[in-house]
Amino acid sequence: MNFSNKLISWYQLHKRDLPWRHTSDPYFIWLSEIILQQTRVNQGLPYYLRFVEAFPSVQDLAAAPQEDVLKLWQGLGYYSRARNLHTAAVQVVDNGDTFPNNYKELLKLKGIGDYTAAAIASFAYNEPVAVVDGNVYRVLSRIFGISTPINSTDGIKEFKKLAQELIDPKHPASHNQAIMEFGAMQCVPKNPDCNICPFQKDCVAFQDERITELPVKIKKTKVLNLHHHYMVTVTPSGKTILQERPQSGIWAGLYEFPFVEAKGALLPSELTTAVDYENVYSGVRFRESVFNQEPIIHKLSHRKIHAYFWIIHTESELENAITIEGARSKPLHVLMERFMTQFWPLKS
Repeated sequence: MNFSNKLISWYQLHKRDLPWRHTSDPYFIWLSEIILQQTRVNQGLPYYLRFVEAFPSVQDLAAAPQEDVLKLWQGLGYYSRARNLHTAAVQVVDNGDTFPNNYKELLKLKGIGDYTAAAIASFAYNEPVAVVDGNVYRVLSRIFGISTPINSTDGIKEFKKLAQELIDPKHPASHNQAIMEFGAMQCVPKNPDCNICPFQKDCVAFQDERITELPVKIKKTKVLNLHHHYMVTVTPSGKTILQERPQSGIWAGLYEFPFVEAKGALLPSELTTAVDYENVYSGVRFRESVFNQEPIIHKLSHRKIHAYFWIIHTESELENAITIEGARSKPLHVLMERFMTQFWPLKS
């Protein structure tokens, strides 16, 4: 089996026409790869086009305020990607506007790991270094019948070694694009159409009826439940209060309503005597009401947030309050964006 030739032949017939496949510019390739991490192509494509329009060069991206980058990223999730993107752009500019031109140097940029460095190095510079992402793990584990967990130390080493052995050194860009596309379109996670697969006769998983078993992955860590009681301020003029999250942890640098963290539901008296509540409304006359009795559930990779929203009508204006338009212009995390989109303006 000439794995690479067969793979590239399939790719030439079935590849999708995507804008970053028509360039060898490392900036655009890097941008597409960061956006497509943990993101489907159909969701990431509009973001890619907006970023290219807003920041047509790495210098433009580096010069932009981080808040503008986060705002443009809003809704895409995994916001550390946006922060790292901005930091890496600054690194490139500080390095004389020179984008690293090989795998090892690319790894020095913030937010670029093995996979992204390999992708940029092969697509932009034709360096023969293999990409290994979720699609590649799935394709290799099935075709070669590998049961080593893909998220184990041994598995990462084994798959990286095999992928590097299989790459066509004369056509690394085509090979890497092809194997990722094959995993995304043909060797999909559930119910792949093995009847039209060019590797059917070679595929160990198909021959042994193990398609649903591979790849093997060690179970994730236990999900942490968090109960956030968000305080939606409404001043007499209709203004509200947002706070910026710390620059580390989930949703770092994004904006949200102030909140009280608890172990579950709260009574009004429990909310209004909480320290975080007092920090916002100390000395202010108000009336509060519960917006939702049942929490809105938002799931993250290792956390489940139970979100309660309390409407706090103040009797006086607050110094740090901003207009709703001003609030909407901030980079909001998904829960805040969802609330403002669906429920604002609030009914009295």
